[in-house]
Formats: sequence, structure tokens, C-alpha cells
Amino acid sequence: MSSGRLSVVVTRRLPAPVEERLGELFDVTLREDDSQMSREELAAAMAEADVLVPTLTDTIDAGLLARAGKRLKLIANYGAGFDHIDVASALQRGILVSNTPGVSADDTADMTMALMMAVTRRIPEGLDLMRAGGFAGFSPTALLGTRLSGKRLGILGLGRIGQGVARRAQAFGMQIHYHNRRRLRAETEESFEATYWESLDQMVARMDVVSVSCPHTPSTFHLLNARRLKLMKEGAVIVNTSRGEVIDENALARQLKAGALGGAGLDVFEHGGESAQTLRSLPNVVLLPHMASATEEGRMEMGEKVIINIKTFDDGHRPPDQVVPSML
Repeated sequence: MSSGRLSVVVTRRLPAPVEERLGELFDVTLREDDSQMSREELAAAMAEADVLVPTLTDTIDAGLLARAGKRLKLIANYGAGFDHIDVASALQRGILVSNTPGVSADDTADMTMALMMAVTRRIPEGLDLMRAGGFAGFSPTALLGTRLSGKRLGILGLGRIGQGVARRAQAFGMQIHYHNRRRLRAETEESFEATYWESLDQMVARMDVVSVSCPHTPSTFHLLNARRLKLMKEGAVIVNTSRGEVIDENALARQLKAGALGGAGLDVFEHGGESAQTLRSLPNVVLLPHMASATEEGRMEMGEKVIINIKTFDDGHRPPDQVVPSML
């Protein structure tokens, strides 16, 4: 007999308090382990549930949506990015999509600065030396890096995360530059003492560090392609905590191997684990396993947003974080 509560399926393990609260409010099915659902498992969940709570590892395309049951009315994504969901197809089928924006902006900005420091100051190389027992004492010429103060930082996408990076970079004495689809208001630019570049080509050619903070959309796929990467200054550093698809990763690897770039700090990859395999042998590359937003506080806040979105929908209202066509 039906409990009268929404049937909610969660595709990955979430923080325990979030799972407990979901269980109190809804008829929830949780994942027993933290493995990724197969396509067939996703299809089965979408055939029976009222609400699906996926993460970025779940590709929900038009084919899967065509197999969804009539009950499925909300995809409450656990995460801000939604490029893994065919939102247009979902909306055509009367399925709303929500996300969790704004929660991880500061955490991601923190990690962006950490990657900048790690690459420019060669921190992983120092760690490897210490772990291998190779430190024989101070040397004036050993592991020389470069300082961030006075360097030009070009931010690709000055949204919530990009502005967080700009704020932190200012404190390091960096000069802030940015490229956006639309120029920001004068008062926002003034708060960061930021220079706007309408031409991305001209910006990347003049920067010491380029930080990617824009989402993955059809218009940003390979935005940093082989041609633009070749425009970058010799010794320049690139950092990406946004989406791997924004950079042509094969072209980036070629530039790094050739010594045309000073280094790269990457938390996201175009081809997942396969990408990391290709890049991890390069000494001037720092790789992280998509952990820029991985703080206890952030993960809890993401869960709270998911719960609010589902509860608001259950009460007959539009989820506060609904993804609408203008966002696509």
C-alpha cells in the first residue's frame, strides 16, 4: 500500500545527515555503496520514482528520459552543474530539473588558488622529494618557482566562482583580468580593479595565469582550443576547476610536453580517468580528483538545497533552484 509520500531515488551516497533527513520526509531509496549506477539501473529508477537525485556522474540523456515512467516529475540534481542532464528533453516531457547553485563557489575558489600555488611554487615536487627521502638540506637554486604577486590573472568566466577567485587573487597582489559573454557592471569591475577583454584571444596572449571558471555548454566546448593555447605566453600557467571539456586536453598536453607552458593545475578532465593517466607523468602538472567542492560544509549545504527543492515541489510549488531554458 502506498505511503502517500514521494518516491525518491538517490544515485550516490550522500552525507549521512542528508540521507537521514530525506528518509524522514520521503519514501527514499538510497545507494548501498558509493558506486556509480549503470545505465540500466538509472533507467529502472526513473521508471518507478517520482523524484531522481543524481550527481554529475549520471548521464541522463534523451534516450534515458524516453524510458522514464509517468511518475517521474522532478530530477533534483545534487550539484550546480547540469550539463550531464538533457534539460530540454526533460522539460518537453514535463519533468522539472533543479540544481544546487552557489553552494560551492567559495570552496572552489579556495581550491583554484591552491592549485595556482601548487603549480607556481612546485609544491608537489617538494612533497615527492621529502617522501622519497631525497632532501639533503637547503640549496639556493633548488625547486625555484615563481611568485604570484604582480602577475596577470585572466579569469574565463567572472561569475560566482570567478569572482571568488578574483577576490582571493587580489589579496595575493595579482592583477585581475577577465573575459565573459557579457561585460559586468562598472561597479563590479571596480571592486576587483578588473580589466575586461572582449577578445579572448587577446586576453590569453597576455596573461601569466589563466583560470577557467565557466560552465560547459555547447558554446564553451574547447573554448581553449589548440590555437588559443598556442597564443599563451611561454611559461604561463593554466588552472581549471570548472569543466574539463572547456579545454582541448590533447592540445594542452602537447603544449605542456613541449615546454611552451609553465604548468597546469587541473581538478577536472575532459576524458575522466583516462585524461589523468595521460597527464600525470608530466612534472609541471598538478592533478586533483575533482575535489574542489569537497568540503563537509559544502556537501551538507548541497544536500539541504536538494531537500528544499524536493519539499517545495512536493508542496505544489516550483523548486527554488529550478533550471529554466534561459540558463541553457
